Amino acid sequence: MQVVVRHLFISPGHNFFGRHGQAAGEHATIGVNAITCHANKGIEGDRFYGYRPDYKGQITFFSWDIYEAAKRQFGVEALQPQAFRRNVLLSGIDLPSLIGQRFTLGGVAFQGTEECRPCYWMNGAIAPGAEPWLRGHGGLRAKILTDGQLTVGPAELATLEPALID
Repeated sequence: MQVVVRHLFISPGHNFFGRHGQAAGEHATIGVNAITCHANKGIEGDRFYGYRPDYKGQITFFSWDIYEAAKRQFGVEALQPQAFRRNVLLSGIDLPSLIGQRFTLGGVAFQGTEECRPCYWMNGAIAPGAEPWLRGHGGLRAKILTDGQLTVGPAELATLEPALID
């Protein structure tokens, strides 16, 4: 199926992860035209690169439709897509359908592992009430199965058999 990679982001440091009870970090979320994915490691230059070999969130995906709906829901037209701190913003696919699925995007293979559940930080980064509103729509966490590069623009997405759930 044809999808569109709308944005790609990396961040060299954590603003929310592991910072419970502290102020948010100030690491920029950097928009790029391409990212380099490494199997079982993550995305070059991103905060989770090499975090753990079997980490379920080596890459994260977010729906362009949910981003647009959040702007309307919270009346924040100036909301930037990097506010969600996800690596890949996609249109043309229902991300929850990829949980437990192996799939390729732009020739790179992934294992959808779980929803990228929103946390209380979203209430500050997006708008008050964003955390409960995003439940079930927080994006997709995935493992990277093969090396390769993703680029902004149209891309082919295909599910692979057999699906693996872990």
